[in-house]
Amino acid sequence: MMAQSDSGKPDEGARESKVDTGRRWVNLVLGTGIVATIASFIYPAVRYVIPPPVSESSNLSVVAAKVGELKNNAAKVFRFGSEPAILIRTADGNYRAFTAVCTHLGCTVQYRADLHEVWCPCHNGMYDLQGRNVSGPPPRPLAQYQVHIQGEDIVVVRNA
Repeated sequence: MMAQSDSGKPDEGARESKVDTGRRWVNLVLGTGIVATIASFIYPAVRYVIPPPVSESSNLSVVAAKVGELKNNAAKVFRFGSEPAILIRTADGNYRAFTAVCTHLGCTVQYRADLHEVWCPCHNGMYDLQGRNVSGPPPRPLAQYQVHIQGEDIVVVRNA
């Protein structure tokens, strides 16, 4: 029931209060919707730009391959924790292992059997079979891992 003034007409203050309450409610709903819409556009963009942290593997060794799996002058990319690594069997049958992350911009490197070198396809960087950067933009050598043959497994060990 609406309050009436002394003259018998509805009280203007009560009506304005009811209108203000309704207007505040509409403004709250619209404001919340606008904020939710903006957040739905910004949140995925922020998640894309800032990737979630990846925990580094605490393992210092991993089985990279089986003996006889690689022919001479061939390579295999495998996971060492959260990063790719590359196991190379040289033309003379020796094994070498490196991180497969280019020191320039973090691209994954490949073994070029025709050149007997490790190649980064992103900017044509080259590494020799010692992991040294020999041409292109890579500023540092690849991190080298130790390779051990244990039974039928080829075990790659990271320095602590």
